[in-house]
Amino acid sequence: MLAYIVRRLLLIVPTLFGIMVVNFAIVQVAPGGPVDQMIARIQGTAVDATQRISGTAEGDTARARARADSEGVSKYRGARGLDPDLIKEIERLYGFDKPAHVRFAQMLRNYVLFDFGDSFFRDRRVVDLVIEKMPVSVSLGLWTTLIIYLISIPLGIAKAVRDGSRLDIWTSAAIVIGYAIPGFLFAILLVVLFAGGSFFQWFPLRGLTSPDWELLSWPQRIADYFWHVALPILALVISGFAGLTMLTKNSFLEEINKQYVVTARSKGLAERRVLYGHVFRNAMLIVIAGFPGAFIGILFTGALLVEIIFSLDGLGLLGFEAAINRDYPVMFGTLYVFTLLGLVMNLVGDLAYHVIDPRIDFEKREV
Repeated sequence: MLAYIVRRLLLIVPTLFGIMVVNFAIVQVAPGGPVDQMIARIQGTAVDATQRISGTAEGDTARARARADSEGVSKYRGARGLDPDLIKEIERLYGFDKPAHVRFAQMLRNYVLFDFGDSFFRDRRVVDLVIEKMPVSVSLGLWTTLIIYLISIPLGIAKAVRDGSRLDIWTSAAIVIGYAIPGFLFAILLVVLFAGGSFFQWFPLRGLTSPDWELLSWPQRIADYFWHVALPILALVISGFAGLTMLTKNSFLEEINKQYVVTARSKGLAERRVLYGHVFRNAMLIVIAGFPGAFIGILFTGALLVEIIFSLDGLGLLGFEAAINRDYPVMFGTLYVFTLLGLVMNLVGDLAYHVIDPRIDFEKREV
C-alpha cells in the first residue's frame, strides 16, 4: 500500500502543473485583465487612482493626458489619452512588464513555497484572505455533507428494502424535485419566502453571525450561528441529497440480489442481521469512501452561488469577486490550494476504501 501512496503523491505534481498551465493560458487570452481594470478605474476617478499608483501628485491625469499621443494605439482598451509612462508603471506594478512564461515560472516557484503574493485590489496577502474566508465555507461544506449523509443513507436503505412500495414512490418524487431544482434557485426561493423577500422575514440574509455575536452568551451564540446558516445549508442539502440517496439505494439493491444474501436468508438469519451484518458493509463501501470527495465538492463548488445569494463572505464569494476584478493572485492562489487539496482528498478517498474493506489492494492493480 505504501508504494501506491508514493505513486499517487508523485502523480499530484504533473497533474497540478497541467491544471495550472491550462488555467494560466486561458487567463492570458481573456479580455479585461488587471491592467485594463486599473485603467478603467483611472478613467473614472482620475486623480485618486493615478496617485495611488505613482504615489505622488505628479501622476495627475490632466498632465498625463497633455503628454499623451492621442493618435497612438495601445493594446489596452480604454488607454487612449493616457500617458504611456503611466501604462508602463501599471504593467510593472502587476508584473505584466515580463513575458508570460517568465511570470508563470516565477508564480510556480513561489507557489511551491506557498507564497501566493498579495491581492491586486485588496492590499492584503492571499493567504490571509483565504484563512479569513475559510470558516464560512468550511461551516457550509461540513454541515451540508453531514446532513446529506444522515438523510440519504437511511432513506436510500429504506427505498432499497421497500423497493416499489408507496414509500419508494413518494420519496422518488422528492428526489426528482431535488434533481430538477438547482441549489441556487432553491436558495432564491428561500430568500423570497423566509428572508424578507416578499413574505416572511424569519431568517437573516447576511453574514454567518449577528453583529453583536461577541456580546451573547455561548448558548445564544450557538443559536445565532445556526439561525444564520439554516437557509444556506437547507438550499445545499436539497440540491445534494438526491444523488447520494439513489447511489445508496442502487448499491443496496445490487447487494441484496447477490447469492450470499440468499444463502444467509436460507440459513434462517433474521432480516435485520442479513441487512446490516452482511449487506451493509459491501453496499456502503462506495458511499462512505466517497465522503472526502463529497465534502470537497460541496466546499469548493456547490456553495459558490449560495454564498453570493446569502451574502456569506466565504471562499466562493472571494473567488467570484477575484474573477470579476481579475485579481490574479487570489484566482491562482486559491486554484492552487483547492486543486492540491482536492487531489490529496482523492487519495484519502482511495485509502478509505482500503480501510473499510481490507480486501481491496490497490498495489495489485496494473498502473
